[in-house]
Amino acid sequence: MQTAIETFDLTKDYRVGFWRSHPYRALDQLTLSVSPGEVFGFLGPNGAGKTTTLKLLMQLVHPTSGHATILGRPAGEVAVKRRIGFLPENPYFYDHLTAEELLVYFAGLFGEHGAAARARVARLLDLVGIGAERRLQLRKYSKGMVQRVGLAQALVNDPEVIFLDEPMSGLDPLGRRDVRTLVLSLRDEGRTVFFSSHILADAEALCSRVAVLAKGRLVASGRLDEMLAFRVQGREIVAEGVSDQALARLRPRARRAQPLGPGRYAFEFDEAVAPEAIVGEVVAAGARLVSLNPVRESLEDFFVKQVARAEGAPRAV
Repeated sequence: MQTAIETFDLTKDYRVGFWRSHPYRALDQLTLSVSPGEVFGFLGPNGAGKTTTLKLLMQLVHPTSGHATILGRPAGEVAVKRRIGFLPENPYFYDHLTAEELLVYFAGLFGEHGAAARARVARLLDLVGIGAERRLQLRKYSKGMVQRVGLAQALVNDPEVIFLDEPMSGLDPLGRRDVRTLVLSLRDEGRTVFFSSHILADAEALCSRVAVLAKGRLVASGRLDEMLAFRVQGREIVAEGVSDQALARLRPRARRAQPLGPGRYAFEFDEAVAPEAIVGEVVAAGARLVSLNPVRESLEDFFVKQVARAEGAPRAV
């Protein structure tokens, strides 16, 4: 099966410094593969090399070594660019245009004009939640509204592969929820979404596979449900109405008992203890069950460990 995105030892060096410039490796031999129809999370802190990677895939800059393919073709081919959409981290548009005028202009670049272009633009603006404001100049938009317009322009050519660089930037909680819904709908339509972010909760909610980048290097990649770090390590139960007698009964069985309020506790049990036994213990002790959840290392915990490990290694030059 043809891959949607593939990189082979993709490397980018910059010259830095004024009087005595020296090479700085922003991306170090990145090799990864993204399958069609998946949401792929590309994670890393600021300065990890995420935006550099996207610029290389968009051919906004050229690699020092290595190469990349999109939809089986070299990343720089014009025919490939017609089939992809791109939202940069900080989209900037000519702000004397309205959102409608801007998107009609972009639609024209892809050969769509007249009533068909206007109808498509209207659908896209509805999709990203821009209402009557679509007739206002972009200079009057908030950062979050500009971000929504940026998402619409990334979809104006009906792309097969969409690259999103920090798409949640500047959005309020409702906007973040809308973008998550949009990304999942794109996946359900069979499109591929390459999702670059440092917001780990969004990646956990959206991505089937992730890659973690630190100091320009790929330090981890794979499916979230297959990574050893994310396997269940125990179970946490929250109970209320926990009397002193119930606490005395439950505390010896739990590896942690955290008070949350009067009569309310969070108990953590080893993974070997069956969930049914945990619930039975709580009920038998006379407490009321509030929730039962698996305990596992979060993507954030994993991310911090991998970045810390990479920070301890010298950066390639």
